[in-house]
Amino acid sequence: ERIVETAKLARLAPEVYVYYELLKALREYGGYRDGDWDHPPPDGDSDTLYVFPFDWRRDNVETARELVRRIEDLKRKLNRPDLRFNLVAHSMGGLVARYAARYGDADLPPAGQPPQVTWAGASGINKIFMFGTPNEGSAEALATLLDGYSIQEGLRRRLRLLNKLSREDAITIPSIFQLLPHGRAAHFLDENLNALEIDLYDPETWRRYGWSPLVQPDYRARFVRGEMRDESAVLASDGRAETLDAYLAAALDRARRFHESLDVFPPAGQSPVPLYAFGGDCEETLAAPVILRDAKKNRWLTLVSPRELRAPGGQKFSRKQVTAAMYEPGDGRVTRRSLLGEGLAATRNSALIDTPLPIAYAVFACDLHSDLQNNQNLQDNALTVLVNEVVKE
Repeated sequence: ERIVETAKLARLAPEVYVYYELLKALREYGGYRDGDWDHPPPDGDSDTLYVFPFDWRRDNVETARELVRRIEDLKRKLNRPDLRFNLVAHSMGGLVARYAARYGDADLPPAGQPPQVTWAGASGINKIFMFGTPNEGSAEALATLLDGYSIQEGLRRRLRLLNKLSREDAITIPSIFQLLPHGRAAHFLDENLNALEIDLYDPETWRRYGWSPLVQPDYRARFVRGEMRDESAVLASDGRAETLDAYLAAALDRARRFHESLDVFPPAGQSPVPLYAFGGDCEETLAAPVILRDAKKNRWLTLVSPRELRAPGGQKFSRKQVTAAMYEPGDGRVTRRSLLGEGLAATRNSALIDTPLPIAYAVFACDLHSDLQNNQNLQDNALTVLVNEVVKE
């Protein structure tokens, strides 16, 4: 049995962490041993674990293409052109794995050209095990772009870790834009808690609501004067404000096209790579930010944490009512619905769930996003699928 773990070096966070408990379970209970990508053992085509660390800040398509190249190179070294791997991925790693299976080592199609799923990567990918993958995106990505990264999850008070991953850092990271909610999951509410139509991919939306430093006068003035911090050096090449506008438009367009590539579905029954979903559904998880007008300061406010509200007409909403409108069950960062992709399309590709994703198995536990991969119940279920496959072979 072969397995590749797509291991992120951070969970939308600045600190580095390793999936110690998951790797330990795979080794001790699954019977896997560590493999070396560059120097695989002669029998490295069975019962072997290859860890694929990647820079989570990079464009997800770049990462997926690198994964495909590494897998194909490993197959050549093992002299096994028919070899297919199981991918175990947490959070954004699941999106990387899905793109790799669908398109192989191909970039996104040119603007205006619809994506065509080729399954070019399926020749090296057998199954994908997704732990907390935001298949419909996550409103927490928008919260990170607005306020910086919080080490707390769910309804817990947002808390920064020292000066790490501020809002000015976040805007320089393409992958965070690619985690934004999309399709029917892009929910927003007005001051009356009614649905509000928002186009997240339109730069004008970001200018209108003052989202991100890229559109705010103070940041733009510092950029022009060349006073940016090192984290923003990627945007400080020429000191022209127009560069910020071009970057925002490009980041949003790239995110839109990445989402489109994952949201197009072939007819039912035509996916050669089944998905296995493992998630949390006991934590309140942000799903619908509230946008309201601050008349006194003549500006728009975007709430990513609940609070008591009073509508312009005088109606009062308690914090409990606002929470119920803004949040859905999930793991504190990714909703249950996003993991299952229930709102992506009308096509049904799963015998278990009403979803266009080819989900062959799904199980949930009460745990936070950052701990899903270490949850023993979820580990046991994932290992059962893997071990049963070994027995069948």
